[in-house]
Amino acid sequence: MLRKVLGLFIFFLFTLFHSQAYYAEIRNKYWEFEENDEKAFTYVNIYIKSAKKEKNYKELFQAYNDAIRYSPNRKLQYADSSVTAAHLSKDPDIIGNAYLAKGSVYYFTHRKFKPALHEYLKAYKYLENSDDQFLKERNLYYIGTVKSYLGYYSEAAEIFRKSIAFFKPNTKGNIHPNLIFNNRKGYLNALHQLIVCEQATGDYKNAVLHTVQGLKETPATNDFEQERSYFYKTKGINEIHQKNYDGAISDFNKSITGLKKVNDFSWISAINYYSGLSYQNKGDFKQAVAKYKAVDSIFAKHQFIFPQTRKNYEELIDYYKKQNDPQQELFYTKQLLKVDSVLTNDFKYLANRIHREYDTKELLQAQAKLENKNSFSEKLVIILSITLLILGGLVFYWFKTKKDLQKKYNHILSELDSVRPEVIQAEEKNIEKVSKLDAAVIKNLKEKFKEFEKSKRFLEKGLTAGRLAAEFETNATYFSQFVSEFKDSNFNTYLNNLRIKYAVDQIYNHKEWRKYSVEDIALACGFSNRQSFSNFFYEQNGMRPAEFLKKRNEEVQAERKIG
Repeated sequence: MLRKVLGLFIFFLFTLFHSQAYYAEIRNKYWEFEENDEKAFTYVNIYIKSAKKEKNYKELFQAYNDAIRYSPNRKLQYADSSVTAAHLSKDPDIIGNAYLAKGSVYYFTHRKFKPALHEYLKAYKYLENSDDQFLKERNLYYIGTVKSYLGYYSEAAEIFRKSIAFFKPNTKGNIHPNLIFNNRKGYLNALHQLIVCEQATGDYKNAVLHTVQGLKETPATNDFEQERSYFYKTKGINEIHQKNYDGAISDFNKSITGLKKVNDFSWISAINYYSGLSYQNKGDFKQAVAKYKAVDSIFAKHQFIFPQTRKNYEELIDYYKKQNDPQQELFYTKQLLKVDSVLTNDFKYLANRIHREYDTKELLQAQAKLENKNSFSEKLVIILSITLLILGGLVFYWFKTKKDLQKKYNHILSELDSVRPEVIQAEEKNIEKVSKLDAAVIKNLKEKFKEFEKSKRFLEKGLTAGRLAAEFETNATYFSQFVSEFKDSNFNTYLNNLRIKYAVDQIYNHKEWRKYSVEDIALACGFSNRQSFSNFFYEQNGMRPAEFLKKRNEEVQAERKIG
């Protein structure tokens, strides 16, 4: 019996090692291919098919993970497959690794921070108790990149320093070449991200030292062309700080070549912005504008821009203002509003989740460790709980009041674009079928009201329905009936609605308006006095104009701190 069991055990070990050797042999056949090279799939597909046949889910995960690297346009599909295979393996490390891989596709390939963070936080749940330190450090590195994007540079820099401290010692020694390769990638990318934080906080002394270090320690092979490009990019930004604009342009040209090979459009966008800035400082405005427009092209295609390059649009607006080209000035003003909308939406989502699901969890884990070390932990917890309950009650009331105000403020912002005549077109088509007005009258009045709103004549003081009806070459009855049916209100309400929405738009988008008093804003928007403006503003939006001004100013100050 013992001999039989021993025989089965030896057979199991033989099968296991034979299987592992077989898969390792397949991987060796394509490991030297460059990223996104589809020729690798000659072997990757064999790997996938064999692992599926054997129901070897650990190897199947690895096969799909390799497929992500070599697929130019199906990375997300292979990432989903790797997650499925990982769950079938029932190994927490493999599952966490799969979510990391999927998050990396969202981050590196698509620069979609929201879904990327979603996957990183899933990975964090599976890897927080893992013995695989490499995976844990990789996960923390990715969370650090989100913190950096949000502008939490000090917190992000601390994460990257820890990543460097882990990855760098493992870039040499008597370990597997694949591990050395992965650790070197981790080290160089963490070093690059640390430099990004140093440049953002004005620490150019360390940024220069670390950039020199990065270029020196990056292997001169195709496998590390992307990392080398990152360091040329940071070198160029350092050159701008030193006012060496020719040197900066040269470095950016070296950087962009490698990044185009892997389609890293996010940093290509940043390089275009900084190149434009260099040309502008040299006095070559034609080249500067061409680079700034390249940033806009990337934003239009991918809806992505780094917060620190938002000034790209301010430069374009200023350029066309000086060129006396209002059409282009208006176009890039609208583009800047779109940029701000994307950044605002990303920041609210990311900041909320990273603090609620990552930072808070870390604090709770730290608290648990402290409690285990103290013999009086139970009493401490009771005291803290009572204190937190009391404080919680007070904070709850404060937050509820603040939340209600924020909800009203958000509702106002969601309707910022509604001062456009075309927003009611869908309703107008249905109304025309039952309207008692003649079709010709409707057509004439639509055009007149459209021009009236477009020219912002609603800001004029002393406007009356009778006066406007005469200008529109119609009688008062038709005029009032049109307003009632097509504007869904009486004339005074319609007029005041437009004025309030205009006031909201100006306060939100123009800093000079936020310096005005409520009375000045009321007069500028056509109201006869502050009180009537304030009352109508409250009636329409649920908050006073003074409260809206305060909220917007607080928001702007917060954005400046983040930037």
